[in-house]
Amino acid sequence: MSTQATLSSYFSQGTSSGPSSTPNGKTGGRGKRGSTPIDLTVESDDERSSPPRKRQRTTSGFFRSKQSAPSSPEPATRAANSARHAEQWRFDPASPTKSSRSVDDEEMQRSVHERAKRILLGGDNIFNRRNHSDDARPPPEGDNLTGDGDSQSEEENDAEKKFGELMEMFSGAGTKKGRATAKKAKPPAAGPSRTRSQKVEEIGPSGQTYTPFELQVRELKAKHPGMVLMIQSGYKMLFFEEDAKIAAKELGMVCFPKRNLLTAMIPLHRRDVHLKKLLSQGYKVGIVEQTETAALKKVSDNRNELFAREVTHLYTAATYVDDMNTTDEMDPNSAPPLMCLLEEPRGGMGTDERVLIAMVSISPSTGDVVWDEFEDNHMRTELETRMVHTKPFELLLPAKKLSTATEKMIKYFTEHSHTEHRVRIERFSKQMAYTDAFALLSKFYTEKHAMASESFRNGDLMAAVTDFSKLVVITLAHSLKYLTAFNVADALRETRFFAKFTERTHMLLNANTLTNLEIYRNDTDYTTKGSLMWILDRTSTKFGARLLRSWVGKPLIDPCALRERTEAVEEILLNRSPKLTQLRELLRRLPDLARGLCRIQYGKCTPQELVTLLKAFHRVATTFAYPHASQASQSASLKSKLLVGLMDALPKLKDPVKELCETIIFKEAEAGREDTMWMDVEDRYPTVDSLMVAISVVESNLQEELKRIRKAIKKPALKYTEWNGEEYVVEIDKSERRDIPPTWTLLSSTKYKRRYHTPEVRTMLQERAQHKEALSAEAHKAFLSFLNEIVDKHYALLRDAVNKLAVTDCLFSLAQVAAQEGYCRPEFVERKEGGEDVLEIVMGRHPMIEALRTDPFVPNSLKMGGGDSRHKIITGPNMGGKSSAVRMTALCAIMAQVGSYVPAQSMRLSLLDGVLTRMGASDELSRGRSTFMVEMQETSDILQMATPKTLVVLDELGRGTSTFDGMAIAGAVLQHLVQEVKCKTLFITHYPQVATDLERMFPSDVGNMHMGFTEETRIDGTREVTFMYRLERGLVTESFGVECARLAGLPESVLQVATGKAASMRQVITERLRRTK
Repeated sequence: MSTQATLSSYFSQGTSSGPSSTPNGKTGGRGKRGSTPIDLTVESDDERSSPPRKRQRTTSGFFRSKQSAPSSPEPATRAANSARHAEQWRFDPASPTKSSRSVDDEEMQRSVHERAKRILLGGDNIFNRRNHSDDARPPPEGDNLTGDGDSQSEEENDAEKKFGELMEMFSGAGTKKGRATAKKAKPPAAGPSRTRSQKVEEIGPSGQTYTPFELQVRELKAKHPGMVLMIQSGYKMLFFEEDAKIAAKELGMVCFPKRNLLTAMIPLHRRDVHLKKLLSQGYKVGIVEQTETAALKKVSDNRNELFAREVTHLYTAATYVDDMNTTDEMDPNSAPPLMCLLEEPRGGMGTDERVLIAMVSISPSTGDVVWDEFEDNHMRTELETRMVHTKPFELLLPAKKLSTATEKMIKYFTEHSHTEHRVRIERFSKQMAYTDAFALLSKFYTEKHAMASESFRNGDLMAAVTDFSKLVVITLAHSLKYLTAFNVADALRETRFFAKFTERTHMLLNANTLTNLEIYRNDTDYTTKGSLMWILDRTSTKFGARLLRSWVGKPLIDPCALRERTEAVEEILLNRSPKLTQLRELLRRLPDLARGLCRIQYGKCTPQELVTLLKAFHRVATTFAYPHASQASQSASLKSKLLVGLMDALPKLKDPVKELCETIIFKEAEAGREDTMWMDVEDRYPTVDSLMVAISVVESNLQEELKRIRKAIKKPALKYTEWNGEEYVVEIDKSERRDIPPTWTLLSSTKYKRRYHTPEVRTMLQERAQHKEALSAEAHKAFLSFLNEIVDKHYALLRDAVNKLAVTDCLFSLAQVAAQEGYCRPEFVERKEGGEDVLEIVMGRHPMIEALRTDPFVPNSLKMGGGDSRHKIITGPNMGGKSSAVRMTALCAIMAQVGSYVPAQSMRLSLLDGVLTRMGASDELSRGRSTFMVEMQETSDILQMATPKTLVVLDELGRGTSTFDGMAIAGAVLQHLVQEVKCKTLFITHYPQVATDLERMFPSDVGNMHMGFTEETRIDGTREVTFMYRLERGLVTESFGVECARLAGLPESVLQVATGKAASMRQVITERLRRTK
């Protein structure tokens, strides 16, 4: 019995029967069982004999009732030691737990339970996460969560505070790293409350605190609003929050929540591919990279903090300067330009409104700068023409000062550009004053870098700026300020390469002409195939293709320049000189030299690209350079001034290019070694040389250290090995059982080998890494200074050579077109007072239709002026070829003045100063214009712009309104062109009455022509029309619309009704005309 009682007493939770104490007064705990006898038979309601309850998840006194607060002195003693909070909450059998409770105790326990639930579930409770994220924070000092005030004992309040401190200490244990994170967490400050110096950690939407990296991302996003940030982290490029949503939408990737931020990611090697996609959709993209290196950070004061990151590169579609030989350009034939526009009102209201517009268009990737200042009408047709020619990828506009009509036109252009890219619009808040703009440009053109150029020494730079009007200067200053943020402002360095958009030497094809004649792209799927550019572009280089596009859009009107161009084309065709063959072969192997020069100018060129450029320029310089002075002239056998000028200019490159080539070691540069690519590094870049010497010294010391290691472990044949990217590793076989010094660091251990680093080796490797990073920075600085030296000394010479090569490439392209069968050289007739003014085409063909169709094109002949009528009215059946005939005439005239041969048996023309067209039917609802309104507005522009030297093409004018109004407008417009303007006109109409009346009024100036056809009437009364597609003299009164409808597949019943109504209406009209006569 006594033994059983002793056992029962052992399991009792009473205070008087705890485990025995040591003589020191310390609890024996688990180390020693109590010596009190155990009684297993005694049954008692007493506390001492009550059965033990199930062990709680926590034994904190906070969760006990007031009556069950610990009474033993030992927990209180431990609580006094704030550095060992965890000891207080460890399970101790000496702590009493009472089994009997009163009603008041139940109520108190319930309130304590609710309080504990709020603490444990506060921030992580899914129901309170959004609205009560503050609950997750530990309560401040004096905060009473239960609201019962003085009813809580001082002892329980102490337990609350200590439990809160304990929870704060273990708050880091819930992360993914588990124990490792908990070990790194610093212990909480002593005392029951948080001090002011402790930083309050912000809770994110996931209920977890923001990591330092997430805080860095938020800071970067706040610092760079309106920009898509691609943040490099390791071997990934990351997008966060709104940027991640944009990446998911535009790049087709997954956007997912990761901790507190939405995230999307791409591999680092695909960065440029996805970057170009974002740029093509009109986004401004910033590349964020680390600005600290690992080795230098290791010895810095902030080595334990996150790597610093900043936006190192900033791009838009216009300011992105791609690699020289990229294969995924958005438009290979044109460089993406930035266009800046400013406007000043010139008075007038409604249709009389006039504005002055200044324009600067810059292509940073090729260095082309085009400017203009012009007056425009209320429909902004001049601005539209320039935008269609330039095709801007980005517009830089003021936030306010543009008029409503201009904003409408810009909106229409950006929404209906029919291109794969989206036009980006950037706005600046305030327009500069002229004095501020001039000061900004003066500083830019007089700073140290500009002083090295020949143009500055000659005073050409500031002279050019002074010659610009005030509005152009302000526009140029805003462009400069904007480009400076992208590090491509050097595109504006050489003002002698600036070009005015409108020159006296060429005509300007307006937007309607470019669209109607399909000059740059077809009007079906808006691609190059089927356009005039597609026919003429046989260039070998990208810079040549860009120049040819400018030639096609701006045909020459200067007879001297045009004669030089056509003579050069003819000489290329007829001259069998081997020099021309060499030149053609040279062009085929050239990279994009213009883009490469710009990359050198902006400091974006890589050593590999520099080698490619220098080799190309060396090939250009030496191909036509003879070693002896007596053979210096390469152009003796050539007659064309353009070709002679090119042959004489290329040998001038020889000495400068040779000097540059002798400066670098091509093999090292091709490998991308900026430190070892210099021939005389000791003299040119002594800092680079000293760092290379320092690295060599460290590597020599490492070899000396190897000798000491061999002696220490008594292994004379020991050599360093490389393992897992670690260099200078000492590898020991386990079977050798050598005595390894305890100071060596074990890198890895396998079944057979151990790998070590000695302390001396680790120190020297760290020193070498610091030297290498410093060398990398200094070598890159030296490389950039070499690029600046090229720009300062040789940019103008190299750029001039590239321009001449581009001209030659265009001439070879036109010669290749001229070599086709059926092409002839046009003959230009000079206009003299009282002399001949003629446009005559004999057996001409439409160049694009002929190339696209396998069927032969029916040629046509036409003569305007030179003893024949200057105005031709063309009638005939629908689908008979009227539009093709007039387009053929206009295209042949443009090709001739570009300098090309034309698809005809022969052609004679006096130079035209413009080709104006009004064809087709379309509305512009976004600009508030109906189909007929568009037709009338285009006609109005033609009447204002046409001169006696202009070719005007009007196709079915007046068809968008009632018959009589249309006839009246068509007749009045043609009469005005005949009487007032006296230009050459091709007028297509289905109003035979207009043709008859005007020919009667102006028999010598107006001639009627029609498209030939044959007509047969079947037995059932239907007519069959055969189109001859031949332009013939005379008038046709019928258009055969019903027969055209039959070809389109309209039901025969509908056609029969239409035929009857047409006959009856024709009879009514004939009767009325008979009566009026």
